[in-house]
Amino acid sequence: MRRVLVAILVLLVATGCTGSGPPEGKATSGAPTPGARSGGDPNRPTPTPNPVVVENSRPGTTAWKRSRTGPSQLIEGYADKIAVRPGDSFRLFVSTTAPGFSATAFRVGWYGGTGGREVWTSPRIRGIRQVKPVVERPLNTVVARWKPSATVSTKGWPEGNYLIKLRSEAGYENYVPITVRSTSTSGKVVLVNGVTTWQAYNLWGGYDLYEGPTGYSDRSRAVSFDRPYDDAGMSRFLSGERPAIVLAERLGVPLAYITDIELATDPGLLAGARALITLGHDEYWTSSMRTNTIEAREAGTNLAFLGANAIFRHARLASTALGPNRLVICYKSFEEDPIRKTNPSEATQDWRFPPDPRPESVLTGLMYDCFPANAAFVVTNPTNWLFAGTGVRKGTKFPNLVGVESDRLDLRKPTPRPIEILSDSPVLCGTDRRTWANSAYYTVGSGAGVFNTGTLRWVQALGHSKRFNPRTWRFVEQVTANLLRGFAQGPAGRRHPARDNADDYTHGR
Repeated sequence: MRRVLVAILVLLVATGCTGSGPPEGKATSGAPTPGARSGGDPNRPTPTPNPVVVENSRPGTTAWKRSRTGPSQLIEGYADKIAVRPGDSFRLFVSTTAPGFSATAFRVGWYGGTGGREVWTSPRIRGIRQVKPVVERPLNTVVARWKPSATVSTKGWPEGNYLIKLRSEAGYENYVPITVRSTSTSGKVVLVNGVTTWQAYNLWGGYDLYEGPTGYSDRSRAVSFDRPYDDAGMSRFLSGERPAIVLAERLGVPLAYITDIELATDPGLLAGARALITLGHDEYWTSSMRTNTIEAREAGTNLAFLGANAIFRHARLASTALGPNRLVICYKSFEEDPIRKTNPSEATQDWRFPPDPRPESVLTGLMYDCFPANAAFVVTNPTNWLFAGTGVRKGTKFPNLVGVESDRLDLRKPTPRPIEILSDSPVLCGTDRRTWANSAYYTVGSGAGVFNTGTLRWVQALGHSKRFNPRTWRFVEQVTANLLRGFAQGPAGRRHPARDNADDYTHGR
């Protein structure tokens, strides 16, 4: 008992005395175990320890950070699984110019502010320089047809997000990400890695869904997970998602972890989930991702979009030589996509375009509007529950928080009502178009609440990017803490129904 009390005191100190970010309060426990009894009151159930709190009480390390990168070809790799269940194995495919290398797995979390915990390290592995990538025509899909370097078991690894840090004997380092996915989401806040979007922006091998060697015209029409990430692809996690994961673990809310591949392929995955949180740039969605998310919302699962430009591109999944759902197809053109002849509703033009327009606002409440954007986040509705503890007033501004892409309210498109506009920011889009950016909160009949930040810079601010001042860091942290704690309690609309004010922010439309 004495050891337990000491452990609890250590945990409270670690989570409550950081000096930055939102006040911690008490860590959230999981649901009580039926039939369990405490020593004092035979009718009082004993709460089940929250695995997130237990895990983050363990010693952390900053060794997960890369210390020497250099050109990526000095060491780089990928895994044959995007996500695994706890205890499953995956294979690493690594290329290096060094005669040997090691691999170390770090779980991403709070861990007293260190940001990670080492859970496994390999013995020395023989290094080889693997063959050059192949560009598969006609879709310009880059594939690294490499030999496997090692098989890694996740036995004993807790659910969560992991960085496998590769380190060559010459001292160069690189990452392979992998998710140890949750086996159940019931009663939990579900964090979603937007891996389809990571891959869309992954220019490794010279092609992604935006450009090829000569520009947009020879871009990939399908991108494969059978290759390493370059820095642009990896940054979607490191700066676009990781800070939100760290904060969620710091708060101690019950968490589950998935990627958007599971969201697409497991229809019953969100049964009983308290909330679904898309963490950053979550642009590429399949039809099944949309369907499963809408069904969850209609069953009372809260939703949050912590970045702009969500659900903008229609994609579909296919197999590669390494397994199912490892190819992300997106032509960005109805006329180019051959499936238009047999199943036009699955053609991969933007979701808002004909012949079957399904704008993102159906789920996000807002429409993607601007790139490049740079503007202050201007509060319009300071009494909303999400702003509790921030001290904001109507008109309070947070410089640079809106960008580099932004969303806005557009009532000409399908928009859930009631919807509450929380911010309204004048934006100069590019060099000549004047527009606005909004954040919003709406509720639906099931009681689910849905929050959209309307900016890609929200999670960057959680990561204390130097683009923002500390006042902005604290604001974003407090709002996100309010969101996660509130959503963890169940359908937020039952306690915090949206107060519709959309007609006040149409800007003449």
